[in-house]
Amino acid sequence: MSEDLKKFLRHLAAESGKVIQPYFGDASVQVERKGDESPVTIADRKAEETLRALINKEFPSHGIVGEEFGNENEDAEYVWVLDPIDGTISFTTGCPLFGTLIGLLHKGEPILGAIHQPILGQLCIGDNETTTLNDRVVKVREVASLAEATLLSTCIKNVPEFQPAGKANFDRLVEQVRVFRTWGDCYGYLLLASGFADIMVDPIMNPWDLQPVIPVVRGAGAMITSWAGDDPTKAASAIAAPAALHAEVVRILNAAS
Repeated sequence: MSEDLKKFLRHLAAESGKVIQPYFGDASVQVERKGDESPVTIADRKAEETLRALINKEFPSHGIVGEEFGNENEDAEYVWVLDPIDGTISFTTGCPLFGTLIGLLHKGEPILGAIHQPILGQLCIGDNETTTLNDRVVKVREVASLAEATLLSTCIKNVPEFQPAGKANFDRLVEQVRVFRTWGDCYGYLLLASGFADIMVDPIMNPWDLQPVIPVVRGAGAMITSWAGDDPTKAASAIAAPAALHAEVVRILNAAS
C-alpha cells in the first residue's frame, strides 16, 4: 500500500474533522430528512464537499462515491467512497458514537479504509493487512466462545425489517453472548478492530457505510461478510467477527425457522 495514499487519507480525515467539530453538540443545527427519511445536516454536506474538493485537486482521475452528492467517475480505476458522518442520528443528539468513513477502491476492491472520530480524536486506518488506531497497530481480541463475546449492532428495529430470518435468530444470538450493546454505526467497527468488542452486525448497509470498514476489519484480523456469509464488497449488510466466532454467528443468524 502506497504510504502517499495513507498520508493523503490522514489529510482527508483531518480536514473533514475540522468542518464537523464546530457543529457537534450544537442543538441549533437543523436536521433535514432526505427522500429515504434518513437525517442530514449542514455538517454532513460541508464535510463531504471538503473531501470531494481535496480528492479532485489531488487525484483528478479518481472517482468518488459519496452519500450526500452521488457518484463521479465511478468506473475509474481508483474510487473514493465517502460517508461524511456515519451515525448522523448520534451526531445530532450529542452522542459521539459516529464517525467519518473514507474508503478507497482499486478496480472495485476495497484496499484502504478509515474510521475517524473527530470529537474523541480517534483515527482508525486499515489496508486489509494491518490496522492502526492513532498510529498504534491494533488487533481483534481472541475470544474462544460466544459466551465470552461482546456483540454490537446499530439498530435492532432494522433486523426484522431487512433480514428474512428476522428477530428470532437475532434474539437467539443475543442470548448466547456475554454483552450486547447498540454502540453501532462505524464506531462499532472501530471498537471491534481495536479489541474492545467482538461481533458487529448490521442488517442493512449502503456502500459508503460498508466498503470503507472492510480493510479496517480485515487488517485487524477479523472476518467480514454479508449477513448471509458472502463477499461483503457489494453487499447491503454485514457481519464482522474474529474467525473463531464468525461462522457460528452466520449460522445462528441464518438458521431456518
